[in-house]
Amino acid sequence: MRHVLDRIYGAAAWAAALFMIGTLVMILLSVTGRLLDFHIRGTDAYAGYCMAAAAFLALAHTLKRGEHIRVTLILDHVGSRGRQALEIWSHVAGLLCAVLLAWFATRLAWQSFQFNDISQGTDATPLWIPQMGMALGSVIFAIALADELVATLRGEKLRHRASDSEPVRSE
Repeated sequence: MRHVLDRIYGAAAWAAALFMIGTLVMILLSVTGRLLDFHIRGTDAYAGYCMAAAAFLALAHTLKRGEHIRVTLILDHVGSRGRQALEIWSHVAGLLCAVLLAWFATRLAWQSFQFNDISQGTDATPLWIPQMGMALGSVIFAIALADELVATLRGEKLRHRASDSEPVRSE
């Protein structure tokens, strides 16, 4: 199961990277179009769609690599039992928020699909398409937080090393 989850997190990170490249391409097309006096409809909107998809799809991998910002001011001043309790509390609170985000993001994409909602720009893109990046990224992030909560409840410590491509679990 660990291997499958790590592959999902990695695939989401690769998709995020591709969407970042998509953002770059859309911006370059827009700038080049202004310089050469041509216009491609929707480049600004598509750059925004790609950026949102990249941000949400990168959440799980960023969490698993230990790259999310953590304020450890309190954690550094409590004992191991207090730290364990605070870690569990923060993972539960984070998981609750992530599940709610995933639920509402998925519901939004589904409703946009059902109602055939399209963007207000000149591109008239069906909104469920760009919203899928947010929904999928939110779901994978919720799974990653549940994974972290289970590891914390088991007493596993997760060491992250910037030089490694994957986190290393130690007991």
